[in-house]
Order: sequence, then structure tokens, then C-alpha cells
Amino acid sequence: MDYNNLASVEVIEKTINSLKERGFLPEVIETREAALMRIKELIPGGATVMNGSSRTLEEIGFIEHLKTNNHGWKNLHADILALSDTTEQQKMREQAFFSEFYLGSVHALTESGELLIASNSGSQLPHLVSTSANLILVVGAQKIVPTVDEAFKRLDEQVIPLEEKRMRAAQGVGTYPSKVLLLNREPDFMGRKVRLLIVNEILGY
Repeated sequence: MDYNNLASVEVIEKTINSLKERGFLPEVIETREAALMRIKELIPGGATVMNGSSRTLEEIGFIEHLKTNNHGWKNLHADILALSDTTEQQKMREQAFFSEFYLGSVHALTESGELLIASNSGSQLPHLVSTSANLILVVGAQKIVPTVDEAFKRLDEQVIPLEEKRMRAAQGVGTYPSKVLLLNREPDFMGRKVRLLIVNEILGY
């Protein structure tokens, strides 16, 4: 399977319907510029915001926008990096788990509505599982695959090799999917909003 092909209109529509049935809030966005604009609409001024490391967020311009401080949000990631004391940094990281908004992406999205996300450190997983009240996950439409089995194949054959190459070049160390998360439903009783902005462009790995 070629993991760099954009999903068809029919497949995207099927995926959207499946996600809705599982309690997620998906929407189709045509361009990366429109995705950034939608994020700006969704996050109110004064909200606490945390984000994971994400090529997708970089490619839509979100990371650069966050650095400008022209957004009116409280950028918890910047607050953590501003601290020099490692103990204080750890305390702030723990507090940041409860950010009002968390932004990231997924490594694969199935037509039946499951989200696959892998991590080496696991630092983003608390947000994704339960601690952040609002998730905004930006997903390039090339990440849609038919089944969960194909999602794991995409992770192994597409995502990990590219991330390994990036990490070796940037930091001289590799990567490993130490923790793999499968989100297959967002229960109503959690009271959270899990939004997926499915962008009709190739974004991220």
C-alpha cells in the first residue's frame, strides 16, 4: 500500500461518519492554511494550550504562530522551556497535563474510526487519553487506512523509518515506538471534545 496517497472523497466521507459514531468531532478542511484558521477559531483567548511534537503542526504554520505570542493563549510549552530549574520544569510539565487545549496529530486513522498514535517518551499520552478537555488533532488525508492492521503497518513501514531518519540527523539518536495508543471511542460521560481536522493535503508522515 502506498501511504502517501490522499484518500478519496468517498473514503473520507466514510471515515467522517465512522468517527462521528465513535463520539469524535471530525471535519474536512481543504488546505493547510484553512486548518490553521480553523484552529484560531476554535481556541478562545486566554485558554491554556499545550502541543506535542508534530510535523503536521509545523507544516500548517501552527508552531510558528504559537511562537509569535500574537494569539492571546497561554502557551504552556513555552512556559516549561523558560524554566531553568529541572525540578520546576517537571512540576510545570505535570500541571500542563491539564491544559484546556491539546494539539497534535495521529500516525494513522482508519476508515472505521480508530486513531493510532505512537510515542517514545509517552509525554503526550495523558492529554490524549483523559487530562485535556479539548483535543484538536490535525490529520493529512494520506493517513487514512482501511483497518487497524493496516494502521500498524503504516506505523512500522512509513512513520518509524522517517522519524528514525529525522532523529538521527537532528539529534544523533534514533527513535522507538515505546508506547502505542489506539483511540477507538470518546465516551460522552468524559465531557471532552475530540476534534479531528482532516486536511485534504499530504501533511506529516
